[in-house]
Formats: sequence, structure tokens, C-alpha cells
Amino acid sequence: MAEQIRLDKYLGEMGVGTRSQMKEMAKKGRITVNGIPEKKTDRKVIPGQDVIAVDGSLVSYTSMEYYMLNKPQGVVSATEDVRFETVIDLIRDRQRKDLFPVGRLDKDTEGLLFITNDGELAHSLLSPKKHVDKVYFAWIEGSLPSDAAEQMEKGMVLSDGTVLKPAHLSVLTREEGLMEASTELESVRPVCLTIREGKFHQVKRMFETLDCRVVYLKRVSMGPVSLDKSLGPGEYRPLTNEEVEALKKAGGITC
Repeated sequence: MAEQIRLDKYLGEMGVGTRSQMKEMAKKGRITVNGIPEKKTDRKVIPGQDVIAVDGSLVSYTSMEYYMLNKPQGVVSATEDVRFETVIDLIRDRQRKDLFPVGRLDKDTEGLLFITNDGELAHSLLSPKKHVDKVYFAWIEGSLPSDAAEQMEKGMVLSDGTVLKPAHLSVLTREEGLMEASTELESVRPVCLTIREGKFHQVKRMFETLDCRVVYLKRVSMGPVSLDKSLGPGEYRPLTNEEVEALKKAGGITC
């Protein structure tokens, strides 16, 4: 038997308005179910079967949404903020109002960020126990110690005593770095860093412990999914079914 939900829950999850606002809409005949004006917003409807409209416009129901965003600098990884634009604000054609970013990227960090309302998937991707790789590209300033990669492979201890899980560092050629992000600074070098956890400012703090400074940071992949190179900063697209399934598998979710 198809699942039934309240009409006001259906419309609320699709961002139509508050329950009190929907009651007013219903009183004025603005809400229809299968073409008939509906006065009772607590009645049950079947998503995908009943046809719901507000002011004559169809309101389709989506239980889960999944987006890939190329987060630009200057935007915060939050659902709302009184001072800055958020990553949720960038998803212009979202249907649901309960979307959130999977983890966070610093305001000045760019790159891959998943936006969804799938809490189980988000938890599985972010849990250190799941060992889901997060790969970052960075331009760093300063002289890396000769054993920097070895320190990271063993599991670094940050300057404040925080113990990290093993990570993998690759030092790139300048030509390889310029293929990922341009820079006019001659004093910086490109690196690729893979981590399996996401502590506060982790990548920046790792290099600071080595007396280096991150001047540019971009996440390029999480688990089996890499940032779509066709997406410019601030652009996004829905994840494909194959990408969603791959992420679920990486997080240990069995369907």
C-alpha cells in the first residue's frame, strides 16, 4: 500500500509555507487535490499518485534530493546565515526546504560539496570509522620537511596535541598544479592531500604544524565521486543515480 502523508506536511516539505499559511491558502481555495479545492490541510494524500497544486501550479513531491556543488570562495557551508550567502542559497531550483551540506568547507575554500537531505548518507560519508577518502588540492607556502609525507602516513600530531588518522601527501609539479588552479605566486608549491576525517580546519592545521601556510585550498573528490570539471565556481548539478549508489556503497549503506 502506498504511503500516505498529511497534505500540510507534503506542501511544507516542498517549501510552500508554514502550516498557518497553508490553512489560509486552503480557506481561499488556492490548494487543490486532484483538481478539487481542498479546505482541510490535515487530510492524507499519496505522493506520486494524488495531484497537488497551489494557485494552479503543480507541486511535485521529492523525498530525497542530491546535488554536487562546486563551492566558491566567500560562501559559507551552512543552511542559513545572517551575514553571508550560504551554499544552500546557491541551489536555486531545489524542491525541498530541508537540504544541508554534507560536512563543511571553510569560507575561503573551494570545491566539491554534496548537498542533500539524506541524513544517513551524510553520516556515513563523514564518519571516520567508514574511511571515506576526501582529496584536496592546495597551493602552499613554505618549505616542506623532507619527511612530510612520512609524518602524514604515520598519523600526524598537530601543534595543539590533536592526533590525526593517517593521510597521504603527494607533492605535484608546478605544471600539474596549474592544471587545477592558476596562480601568479612563484613562492608556492602544489600538493594533493588525502584525508579520511574532517576535523576543524584540518588541512590548514596540518600544514601549519609543518611550518607551511595554505594559500589556496580546493576539495576535488569525496569517496568515489570527483568534482565535475564542467562546473564553474558556484555551479551545481543533481547527482546521477550511479553517483548516489556509489556514495552509499562507499559509506557502507546497503539498500
